[in-house]
Amino acid sequence: MARKESWPEEGDLLVCVVKSVSDKGAYLEIDGMDGAEGFVFIGEVAAGWVKSVRSHLREGQRVVAKAIGVKRDRGRIDLSIKSVSEERRRDAVQFWKNEQRAGQIMKVAADRVGWSEDDLDSTSDDLVDSFGSLYGALEEAAADSNALDNAGFKGKWISTVVELAVENIVPESVHLKGNFHVEIWSSEGVTGIQEVLEKAEASIEGMDEVVLTCHYDGAPNYRVEVEGPDYDSAESAWNACIEAAESAMKAYDGNFSAERV
Repeated sequence: MARKESWPEEGDLLVCVVKSVSDKGAYLEIDGMDGAEGFVFIGEVAAGWVKSVRSHLREGQRVVAKAIGVKRDRGRIDLSIKSVSEERRRDAVQFWKNEQRAGQIMKVAADRVGWSEDDLDSTSDDLVDSFGSLYGALEEAAADSNALDNAGFKGKWISTVVELAVENIVPESVHLKGNFHVEIWSSEGVTGIQEVLEKAEASIEGMDEVVLTCHYDGAPNYRVEVEGPDYDSAESAWNACIEAAESAMKAYDGNFSAERV
């Protein structure tokens, strides 16, 4: 599935494939534009004097070019390769690779849930609109299983997409959320609840790169947020904080429960 892109704006970075090379420059096919091409003149191929375009470009080569002139009414896009720094080239290529990978994951999801090509394209477009990129949507889903629901998406397909995202994408960090219901019926109520929450937060000591915080949501409800480098770490922290809270509650007459959200 290739999401059809609109025409670029001047200044956009585009991943392209060299289609043909001449003495004056080269025609580049722009990825995601259904075969649309742009032209890079010899003076925009590389910094400095370029004696031969063929010494810099070859047919089939993938390059990153900057749109420096866009005339849609004339069907013309002028491109520059020399205007793209190495850092921006790497970033653009990585973004392109991520989007290609995300497209393949969505294809698998479409096969599993029985989508038509139109269903796939429509949902993918909606995800891009909500998250900025298809890979970004899947990365958010991999980090937080409720991300798509929270963004307003509905349907049984969500669980399939989340499952595939978890299997195929390693997010920068994983976020888990849960709720504690804490009641202490004695006069020690306030200090007791504070101790329970402090014990829960302290339970992650020694867990590298894990952050766990408890937040007041209105008695007797407290929100727990866990951030970890991977699922195992975040899940272990969640389980540890429950165990610590339950242990602390043994000193008090009250009620405690926990649930993931």
